[in-house]
Amino acid sequence: MKKLVVLFLMGFLQFSALAQPVYRIVKISPDIQLIKISENAWVHISWSEVSGYGRTPANGLIFVQGKEAMVFDSPWNDALTKDLFSWITDSMKLKITGFVPNHWHSDCMGGLKFIQSQKIKSYANSMTIDLAKSKKLPVPDHGFKDSLQLKLGDKLICCYYLGAAHSMDNIVVWIPSEKILFPGCMVKSMDARDLGNTADGDLTAYHKTIEKLTIKFPEAKIVVPGHGPFGGMELIRHTKELTSKK
Repeated sequence: MKKLVVLFLMGFLQFSALAQPVYRIVKISPDIQLIKISENAWVHISWSEVSGYGRTPANGLIFVQGKEAMVFDSPWNDALTKDLFSWITDSMKLKITGFVPNHWHSDCMGGLKFIQSQKIKSYANSMTIDLAKSKKLPVPDHGFKDSLQLKLGDKLICCYYLGAAHSMDNIVVWIPSEKILFPGCMVKSMDARDLGNTADGDLTAYHKTIEKLTIKFPEAKIVVPGHGPFGGMELIRHTKELTSKK
């Protein structure tokens, strides 16, 4: 019986390992890579030296339909963004039709100047636009207040402002057809031990905003944080716990 139990456990562990999804990774440069997370979506990751944090990765999202793509969050700066967008257009043979930043920080829209030089439309929370103007940063083209619906091909892309958290203006992006939620920096990866940089956010509102996120998107299958590994709803639950420890 003991031998049978051991064999069963070995078989179960082998099955579990085999059941783990294998993601395609494309290394564009030492500072940029792509991970394919669904048939029509990629996470782009870029690295930059950040004061007090060292070499830091940041996540963004690429959604593809046919020969077109939309990008959510840019790499840290114009040079990295040019490298990413050149790969999308030259190697993936896609036309980039739109760009949406999560909030005003450089890990979300540090490449906006380059993006606008390519005549790509950009959409952002009206608060992000106001903050960009006040800080003399490149300003997104089109603003919205509570929500915005965009389409890529026949697929819907939903952008929502649910409240302040990591920053006062942070939004979330929901792609229903993929069941992908991109809440960016308001949601932390499972290895995060605190909420990170909240200097421009609202610690009082953070918990309530995460609760809204939990209620609004219970069917999310893939959740992409602003930094660190993506996962599922466990990332939102983990972040909610962190807001209780602030």
